[in-house]
Amino acid sequence: MMTSFLWSQEKATYTYAIKGNDTLKLDVYTPKKLKNAERLPVLLWMHGGGFSVGSRDYIDDEKLVQYVAKEQNYIGISISYRLLRKGTKTGFGCDCTKDEKLETFKQAAIDYMDAAKYIVENAESLQIDTAKIIAGGSSAGAEGILNAVFLREYFVSNAEDYKDVSFAGVFSCAGAVVDASYISEENAVPSVLYHGTKDQLVPFGNAPHHYCEPTRDGFIFLDGSEIIAQKLEAYETAFYFNIVKEARHEISAIPFSDLDKVFQFFDRTVLHDEVIQTRIIKTKK
Repeated sequence: MMTSFLWSQEKATYTYAIKGNDTLKLDVYTPKKLKNAERLPVLLWMHGGGFSVGSRDYIDDEKLVQYVAKEQNYIGISISYRLLRKGTKTGFGCDCTKDEKLETFKQAAIDYMDAAKYIVENAESLQIDTAKIIAGGSSAGAEGILNAVFLREYFVSNAEDYKDVSFAGVFSCAGAVVDASYISEENAVPSVLYHGTKDQLVPFGNAPHHYCEPTRDGFIFLDGSEIIAQKLEAYETAFYFNIVKEARHEISAIPFSDLDKVFQFFDRTVLHDEVIQTRIIKTKK
């Protein structure tokens, strides 16, 4: 278990976009001993919080990107994004309309793509390997990154603006996509997926978001980790799927005790092109 670290990395903060009243920033953690000619893989992380709370420097999110810089020789980046449900009367549950949910997913995916575009455009100064960007997120952040990776053509109308952005892998904690049929042989990438089978907010399989009744304004089906893993398996794409039976949305928490295994998977699949398909099934204690 990781409890504390003597961090050996540098931190820098950049503004990647200004949208209305929102100044969107990202924190970049770089290993201290990085040589001038080195280009490192990246974890580009999007925090959770139901699109209404959370921050890029929340203790666990910050701890994760610090960890990858110190322990994995990655560039660790945690981003802010527009919290479009913050302060709204309907929140992001069953009173939030389907159209509002789709718009929230769309704008989150666009914010994430804008952050990715920024780091690609500044790859030389940030010393990142643009062919090795791992898209990561928890809960709402996982929904944001999964929709950005797999549903770019669904949500992004100006795709040409992001032609230089590509993702090499996915790290999702309790996430889902709007429509898994958009996962294709072309966009399927090695993926780490964590999900509880009884998640009451983000469905494990194909089910309504927040399990809203069909009569509620917020009734919309999503495809969770089980459906995503099935698509990846069909395309013979690597995945590391951690299933926790009977667990709820607490599995959206960053799995700190497993991080060495997570990045061993990325080392083998993203950095060395192995195809590994693993399901780890546990039962909630």
